[in-house]
Amino acid sequence: MAIYQIISFIVLLAAVYAYVNDRWIKWPPTIGIMVLSLFSSIIIVILGNLVPAFSVQVLGVVSNIDFGQVLMKIMLSFLLFAGAIHIDAVKLRKEFWPVITLATVGIFISTFVVSVMSFYLFRAFNLQIPFIHCLLFGALISPTDPIAVMAILKKAGIPRSLELKIMGESLFNDGVGVVVFLTILEVASSGNDNFSPTGTIILFLKEAGGGLLFGAVMGYVAYLLIRSIDNYRVEVLITLAVVMCGYTLADNLHVSAPLAIIVTGIMVGTKGRAVAMSPTTWDYLGKFWDLIDEIFNSILFLLIGLQMLIIKPHSTIVLIGCIMILVVLLARWFSVSLPVAVLRFKIKFEKNAVTILTWGGLRGGLSVAMALSLPQNMHRDELVLITYIIVIFSIIVQGLTIGKVAAKLNAA
Repeated sequence: MAIYQIISFIVLLAAVYAYVNDRWIKWPPTIGIMVLSLFSSIIIVILGNLVPAFSVQVLGVVSNIDFGQVLMKIMLSFLLFAGAIHIDAVKLRKEFWPVITLATVGIFISTFVVSVMSFYLFRAFNLQIPFIHCLLFGALISPTDPIAVMAILKKAGIPRSLELKIMGESLFNDGVGVVVFLTILEVASSGNDNFSPTGTIILFLKEAGGGLLFGAVMGYVAYLLIRSIDNYRVEVLITLAVVMCGYTLADNLHVSAPLAIIVTGIMVGTKGRAVAMSPTTWDYLGKFWDLIDEIFNSILFLLIGLQMLIIKPHSTIVLIGCIMILVVLLARWFSVSLPVAVLRFKIKFEKNAVTILTWGGLRGGLSVAMALSLPQNMHRDELVLITYIIVIFSIIVQGLTIGKVAAKLNAA
């Protein structure tokens, strides 16, 4: 099937599911679309047993979609920029230490806890998965993606400062999580003989620091271009070009493209909005990127649901995946509570911040994409299935209950 036909098929499904959800189900769009997609996948599997030719055709379409490449190389840049332009850098500066600490130290704590616990859990089920591969799993499952439930959190009436912490952390730990994962993957691919702690640290700092610096340069260039004109059509086009070309260039320079796009988005959304854009331009720019965010999120969660068709289930791995849900939640609690306990000596945190940050730390498409990017010899099938189970639980159960949890805690 031609690429245009595949894209058309995906957009059609996303539109149909979005309509059904908005008309009857009325869940948050991304969650509703994913649940409908999962339900459709189950129906396709059942129909496939009755009409094998139908199943083969659908599987052929889904198998032709490289989910990892679609998200990591195309969609991620748009989603990160769309979220970043709404971050006010002035307000973010007040939450700098909580956001940065949770997005860095928190990621390392979560990665370590998940890696150690998963290593011994695999051993308990007689699965000899090397610790370096457990580290990879810890790195890919640790980044949180609570952006999908930001609307729910707003309705729950949580403090704006806590909302900003969640949004800031979700953006930056996506970028940091990708760097940590790629650094460990390079170590795992090169073998223990070529492992150098110093080299690994330098590689991490080059990726992360280079991404932040490159993003600052891109953001400033975009700001200068936008400031020099007053035409919302051209200014929107400039941001589109910066996102697409900047992400690709950062990738080719071997610096963190996600971190670069986040910094670029924050600079354009803060400095550009305050100094370079007219109210009309910001109105069009904001609405354009909101729409891009909504469309891409709809497609992303549709693809997550359809991945069920090509993931091979195994009873033992499914059981491990269910246990791993608790492990990941525990690791998330550690990665939040320890930094918060230290920062409380200098910074005041909101009431119930640890609980809301823990339960609101959803896992999303980024984790699935990183799992799918693993080589086959790194226990890819097992780790993909476990990741998929955790992500599905996270989005459906945590995503549908975080609003009620936050509201109940605030009312207490």
